[in-house]
Amino acid sequence: MGIGASAGGLEAFTRLVQQLPSDTGLAFVLVQHLDPEHESKLPQLLGRVTNLPVLEVINNTRVRPNHVYVILPNKSMTIERRTLKLVPRKNRDGQYRSIDHFFESLATDQGHQAIGVILSGTATDGSVGLQAIKGRDGITFAQDESAKYDSMPRSAIAAGDVDFVLPPEDIANSPFLR
Repeated sequence: MGIGASAGGLEAFTRLVQQLPSDTGLAFVLVQHLDPEHESKLPQLLGRVTNLPVLEVINNTRVRPNHVYVILPNKSMTIERRTLKLVPRKNRDGQYRSIDHFFESLATDQGHQAIGVILSGTATDGSVGLQAIKGRDGITFAQDESAKYDSMPRSAIAAGDVDFVLPPEDIANSPFLR
């Protein structure tokens, strides 16, 4: 399951992982927009609120169920045959679209089993990626009006490729995550 977030995303993702049981059978890959100049504290912060192991991705990390994976700063990521690959960030149309980049690879790798979630954030990253997931008959979610910054979820919803619009807690309790 891919989860994309930007501004306000830590709060939203925290609300989501706090509600997850420890045995969903899914892997949770968080693609958070991070400051490229600073070390990320996400693994430590998230590790305090969930019983699931929280790991910072290194290149060629094999995805395992019931784990949370966090992208490194200043990287983009893809998934191939359930293995996370780190690549340099690419500037597309003047923006770094790391969420779209990951979601597109997730759609290709997992097909109809792909699940994509857009949480709080600014701009439009993630909308194209959710479209790719829907194009492979995957399941898509966007955070509702509870998003601290709603540009990313609103953009995804407006594009017409979101199956469910819910607060993070309800996304975690969705039957698709059980």
